[in-house]
Amino acid sequence: MSSAGPLALIGGDEWQEGCDFDAGLLEAAGTKDVLVLPTAAAYEGPSRVVDAARGWFNSLGASVTALNVLQRRDAEDKENIAIVGDARFIYLSDGSPLHLRSVLKGSLLWEAIVSAWQNGAVVAGSSAGAMVLGDPMVDPRGGAFTLGLGLVEKLAVVPHRERWTGDKARRMTQLMPKGIVVAEIEERTALIRRSESDWGAEGPGAVTLTLDHEILEPSALSR
Repeated sequence: MSSAGPLALIGGDEWQEGCDFDAGLLEAAGTKDVLVLPTAAAYEGPSRVVDAARGWFNSLGASVTALNVLQRRDAEDKENIAIVGDARFIYLSDGSPLHLRSVLKGSLLWEAIVSAWQNGAVVAGSSAGAMVLGDPMVDPRGGAFTLGLGLVEKLAVVPHRERWTGDKARRMTQLMPKGIVVAEIEERTALIRRSESDWGAEGPGAVTLTLDHEILEPSALSR
C-alpha cells in the first residue's frame, strides 16, 4: 500500500538563504527536478516566480520545470494533468490564495496533485500555496476563516506570521473555530509532515500551533 509523501508548509519568503529544508525535501523526493506551479502569482508575474525558484534550486544542484496553470482551463488540460502525475516534487508558489483556490478546487489537476502526494510525491506550498493546502483557510483580506483545499483537514495555515498584527490578527483570534489547529509560520520556515507520525518545524523562524487557544508542539499533530 502506498503512503503519502512529505508535505511542507512554508511561511513565505521562499527560495532564499535559510530555506535549507528544501535540500532535505529533494532527497526525500528522490529527484533533481522540481515542478513549480506559479498559479497563485498569475497576475503578479509568474515568470519572475519561476526564475526565483530556478535560481534557488539550481544552487542546490536541482532543476525546475514550470507548469503555467494560471487559469481554470489550465487545470483541466490533459497534458498538464499528466505532467503532475509524473512529478515527484510539486511546489505551489506564493501569490493570491483566493485565485489559487479558485483555479484548483474541484479540478482534475487538483485530483492529480492529491494522487501524486498519496503515492509518495513531495508537495510543498509557500504562503498562498501553504494556506490553500489546509482546511479551513484564513481569508487574507480580514482574518476570517473560509474553505481551503483540505489536503490536510482541521489545519489552518497563517504564513508571514511577523506581518499578522493589529485588527486582522485580533479578528482571526476571535473567529478561530473550535477543534482547528492554527499554524502560524514565520518566513523562511516550514512546518513539515514527514509522515503521519512525524511532524516538525525547520528553518530559522518559529512555528506556533494553537488549538482552542492553547499552544501545541508540532509533535502534537502526529497520529
